[in-house]
Order: sequence, then structure tokens, then C-alpha cells
Amino acid sequence: MADFNAERIKNECVAWIRDFFEKNGPGCNAVIGISGGKDSSVVAALCVEALGKERVIGVLMPNGVQADIDMAELLVTHLGIRHYVVNIKAAVEGLTASVPFELTEQSRVNLPPRIRMAALYAVSQSHNGRVANTCNLSEDWVGYATRYGDGAGDFSPCANLTVDEVKQLGRLLGLPPVLVDKVPIDGLCGKTDEENLGFTYAALDRYIRQGVIEDEAVKEKIDRMHKMNAFKLQLMPAFDPKIPKHETL
Repeated sequence: MADFNAERIKNECVAWIRDFFEKNGPGCNAVIGISGGKDSSVVAALCVEALGKERVIGVLMPNGVQADIDMAELLVTHLGIRHYVVNIKAAVEGLTASVPFELTEQSRVNLPPRIRMAALYAVSQSHNGRVANTCNLSEDWVGYATRYGDGAGDFSPCANLTVDEVKQLGRLLGLPPVLVDKVPIDGLCGKTDEENLGFTYAALDRYIRQGVIEDEAVKEKIDRMHKMNAFKLQLMPAFDPKIPKHETL
């Protein structure tokens, strides 16, 4: 949007990442799942600027053969960061075969991102790390993330930035244009994000930031998705028995 100051936001986000690590793991590494899309690319670049490339670890997690794995390889090469490849195909197939019933289509779609998050935490705990969440505000707004999958993590640099704003940061950070402007594909069902959503990110971003949208049907769909998926961004509800406990902090 016109009033978005990419330079200021980038600098503040870098400072925020440094502060997070000072408070939640001085000397720890940032562990990031690298898909080759703009979000993981921007988050990785922000972490490199905040912590130095020696403290950023990329994890590439194809499910068998990933058609655009070269984009993920381009990103880790461009940033010069240490990286690992963890192919999740055997884990996905093993768990699917172990379940004593036929998984629903949605369960099948959400299984790979949840296994990827398990892999990220395995890498993180073995390398003194903290897992970066790579979601953005636009996707979160309509629930376009898998709970306990790509929606998880220890810190989230871009959760309050729209798709357009993330792209602006990517350009400012000097990322290759092919990564910043790559058409987002969910990597789960083979469709682009916008095909799945039924509207463009440009329309969604404008609605989020300005409250302006021309198509009433699209507005109703966005509002419905936002309401239905709000629970994904909330803490797990916990019963409070109202039993007094000793305050230690």
C-alpha cells in the first residue's frame, strides 16, 4: 500500500528478531523451512540480516519429487546459509499406511505440512534452534495455513504483513526477483493459492488494509473464511478450575 515504508519496517523487524533471540535463546540458530516461495525467502533473509548467515539454517523438505526445488536451492545459495534436505515422502506414506481407516481428502492435504513441522523441530532441537514461522497476514486472515503445520513456529516475522508488503521487503532485501514474484502454489493439491481461494491477494490485501472491495460476493467469502478460521490464531482453550496457585513470577 502507498503508506507502507518498507525500509522502516525491515529495520524494525530485524531489530525485533534480534530482541527475540536475546530474550529466548542467546546464541541460538534460526531454523526455517525453505519452500522457494517469497515468504520463506523473506523470513530467511531477515534472519540473516538480524543474526548473520552462520546462525540461519534452512531445511528443504520435498515430498518425493518437488518440481520447484530449484527455487529453494537458489535461495539457500543466494543467502549462503547452511541447509539440509529432509525428504518427507517415507514419513507421509508410513503414517498414511499405519492409520486403520481411509483418511479424508483434507487429512491427506494437511498431513505433509504437519510432518514438515515435526521435521523442523527435530532439526531445531538438534542444532540449538528456534523455528521460524513463515506465514503472512493475508494467508492467516482467511485461514490459509495448516494448524500445527506451517501455522506453527517459535517466532513469526511476517505474520502482520500482507502479501504485497512481504514482496516489498523481498525486493528491498535484494532477493532474486524470481523468488519474490513467484506465483504462490500451496504444494499440496497442485493449484495456485489464488485458484484455491477464489480471489486475488491484491484484492484481499486492499480489503485488509483499506476496507475497500468492489465485489460483494468476494467480500462475503473473505468475511466468512476469516470468521471460520479465527480459531487458528488463538491459544488453545483451557478449562480454568479456579484453584489458587502459587505465583512464581
